[in-house]
Amino acid sequence: MFGRLRAWSRRRPGVVDALWLAPFALACLGMLLVLALRPDPHRSGPALWGYLVLGLLLVVPLFWRRSRPLTVFAIVSVTSFGQWLSGTEPAPFNVAVLIAMYAVASLCSLRWAVAAGLVAELGLALSFGQLTTVPDPVSFASASVFVVAIWIAGIYANTRRRYLESLEERAERAERDRDQRAQLAAAAERARIARELHDVVAHNVSVIIVQADGASYAIDSAPEDAREAMRAISTTGRQALAEMRRMVGVLRTAAEGAAAGEGYAPQPGLSQLEELVAQVRSSGLPVDFRVVGVPQDLPEGEQLTVYRIVQEALTNALKHGGPGTGAVVEMEYGMRELVLRVSDDGRGAAAPGHPGGHGLVGMRERAALFGGSLEAGPRPDGGFRVVARLPTGEAGRSRAA
Repeated sequence: MFGRLRAWSRRRPGVVDALWLAPFALACLGMLLVLALRPDPHRSGPALWGYLVLGLLLVVPLFWRRSRPLTVFAIVSVTSFGQWLSGTEPAPFNVAVLIAMYAVASLCSLRWAVAAGLVAELGLALSFGQLTTVPDPVSFASASVFVVAIWIAGIYANTRRRYLESLEERAERAERDRDQRAQLAAAAERARIARELHDVVAHNVSVIIVQADGASYAIDSAPEDAREAMRAISTTGRQALAEMRRMVGVLRTAAEGAAAGEGYAPQPGLSQLEELVAQVRSSGLPVDFRVVGVPQDLPEGEQLTVYRIVQEALTNALKHGGPGTGAVVEMEYGMRELVLRVSDDGRGAAAPGHPGGHGLVGMRERAALFGGSLEAGPRPDGGFRVVARLPTGEAGRSRAA
């Protein structure tokens, strides 16, 4: 309720100012009516029209005290000082000085608030000197305490307003930071999914193309080999489709997955490397797979990284190596790191359209994600080599976490 009321007051500041000033304006109007209906012959001062002009000069500027507090306080103070110079006794209109002082204290800086308080105290002293011929320290002290109380209330309102503004600013900044973090996370996730899709599509489509080319050459001379190649194309296509469905399924909600009745298979790891090598061999690329050292238990994320690097490197060898190309995959387990080498003896970097595609960038990003490194380039004796170094043990597990 209070939040809606505050929002409404912010949208209509003029209406709020009028409502706040309504009691004071009605009191001043009541004073004018009393002077008009029951004039006091013993009272010194101007006629009724003089009090009317004085009231307008003191009350009307208060409607702009929120937007121009210093200007309003100056007008009200100068008007009251002119009233004192003319010898006119203080009237209820002069409370406008305190209202304008409160506006300055609550809306302006501290130096202007102090200046407004001193001016109000000076006006109070001049008024007491005009009303009494005998000094009355007690009455002056009481009135002075009242003025100081209003001034302190304005200072407190100013401090509280600035505090609330700082809270709102911090909340807005936190909301912007949260939105930016969400956008960055979404962009990173899109990039990861794009890399995954690139690995899946590039590898399997390359295998399908090689098998299709072989089938087209052998369809007349060796129909059985062509039939076997078509079966390999069918198997590879199904595997690619299943893997793409698994990755796209991550983007669905759990409710959608449950409604469709589909389960999500785990991501490939080291146990699927033999199947990957066998699939590449069946595509026409001889691959020698070696494991050196004692195999270690790697985190699932690091296993996926190894699998994707091998998959991408063998895909490049299959695509760009040329006829008669052979490949070697070697995994060497050390004390602190796993060294993965994938090399071939084909055309390597001399192949058309080979250098520096998204696949090499993706492999480097995967290795860097776990604190490792990757080097890729042509071999001195021909062919192409990819060497990845990934930390193992506690360093690898902490990086994966």
